[in-house]
Amino acid sequence: MSDEAGPSSTIRSEAPERPLPSTPFYSIEYPGYVKPESVPLAVSNLGGHSRLETAFKRTAAKNEALLELNLRPGNPFAHPIPGDIVSTNNILLKVVRRKRRNPNGECVGEFTAEAVGVIPKTARFRSMADYQFQPDMNDPLAQLRLAMDRMDVDAIRQYSIPEEKEDYVIPASIHPPELDPALAEQSEQTSGPRSNLRLFPPPLFSRQNVPQNYNFKANPASIVTSLINEETGEERKRLINKGRWKGHGPVTITFSDPNVPEGPPPTVETGRTQANSELLNRILEFMNERPVWTRAALYNQFSPAELREIHNSKVIMPLAGYMFSDGPWRDAMVRFKYDPRKELDARIYQRIYFRNANHPMARPSVVARRQEGRSSTTYISRSIEQEESFEADRRKSHIFDGKTVTKETAAFQLCDIHDPMLKEMVEDDEDLREVCDERDGWYSAQALERIKTILRHKFFSLLQGYVATEEECQALLEQDASGKSQTTRMKRLKFGKHNMAKGALRPEDAAAARLQATLDRNAKTLLATRREMYGGRNSQTADNSR
Repeated sequence: MSDEAGPSSTIRSEAPERPLPSTPFYSIEYPGYVKPESVPLAVSNLGGHSRLETAFKRTAAKNEALLELNLRPGNPFAHPIPGDIVSTNNILLKVVRRKRRNPNGECVGEFTAEAVGVIPKTARFRSMADYQFQPDMNDPLAQLRLAMDRMDVDAIRQYSIPEEKEDYVIPASIHPPELDPALAEQSEQTSGPRSNLRLFPPPLFSRQNVPQNYNFKANPASIVTSLINEETGEERKRLINKGRWKGHGPVTITFSDPNVPEGPPPTVETGRTQANSELLNRILEFMNERPVWTRAALYNQFSPAELREIHNSKVIMPLAGYMFSDGPWRDAMVRFKYDPRKELDARIYQRIYFRNANHPMARPSVVARRQEGRSSTTYISRSIEQEESFEADRRKSHIFDGKTVTKETAAFQLCDIHDPMLKEMVEDDEDLREVCDERDGWYSAQALERIKTILRHKFFSLLQGYVATEEECQALLEQDASGKSQTTRMKRLKFGKHNMAKGALRPEDAAAARLQATLDRNAKTLLATRREMYGGRNSQTADNSR
């Protein structure tokens, strides 16, 4: 074992002790170059000695411990740089450097440091400077502002609004005399005419004092793509995010469009390889058997797992057909190249929709359903037969048989109405149109209204808990024939911009109804006012007669 001492055992000499003076000094971190001869100017820019003493005193309030550095003193439109007084535990050192020459003739510096006091407070200017805007100081408004600072009463009284010259744009070669010549020359080269609207800056442009670390980074999935303008032939580059999600929806047309789509758009066609071919082929087979489907009717042909995959695919439905945004086949999937406006047999695929605002069905809340799903007793008590019954009801939710109801809104295609009375009215071909109508489709207005009347009565009767009888429906049809139902229908329909296939009024009829309602309301108000006036006058006359 060696007795030699290692590096850690080396004895170092301790630093000599020096007394620490208690004389307080205050430090100012001035954001600029300060020479010894320019110290008075720097102090003046900070507000003078009195302002510094107020900010550094021990009992200074929070608002008094703020400093403002005016780099353009005397200019009321210049925004100062805010500063704060912070507590520090610094030591002020006096460093002296003495030069001497060594025997070789080289100049060697000798430094000595001495503590002369402590720095309990320091003024720091860490905030960002505000935006600056310098108006023309020869403007009468600027002169008025200077006169108000000087409290020059004569100049304030002599001010008058100058005549408008309408010189709102001036050449860029004209600059304020305070502007740096280098900046003026640069602005002449890079800019054209500048504004001369005589705008005066607000007291503060930005409230953001501390710089934010934005840390901007380009999306790694973005690539540079060249685009060529077909009209000008100009090529420009832009960034395209190849990894972004692309949502696709079925092609949608309006009833007034002359042609129907013959196939999916190219953007959807490119995703055919990503779709489940088995599900897509099944949907295409359904579309070949029946050219028009509502989403509910089409979704009911699949199991929940298959339906979930159709929703997640996003391209299966756009590859199967297109949709109408209005008209009798609104929101229904239509087979490509098939135009129901030109096929009389397409009347059975028309869609009838009306809301169930007065009789909402009771639906358990999301919390109740989650608790029910987590409950083990509920899960055990739910038998396989109940699950199969629920699935069977879901598969028939798009069908209306007049005896059962499975959803809270009435949205059915005429071909999915299996009620014998309604089915007979749907298949009746005596009261049809020669040209398809945007509101009623291939049916006449009277024929479609009769179907809606019976369907509405039967649907709401089921919601109330009983099956409507045929005698009730016949009575409604007789009232419709006598014209009473039209009055009831006018009261029930809402005025406004609605889809005509829903049973709303035509735009011109809705405007007339709104006008009539306004006139009736004004007439009632005027009548009530007159009654109050004459009623009060009559009572006063009676009192006088007594």
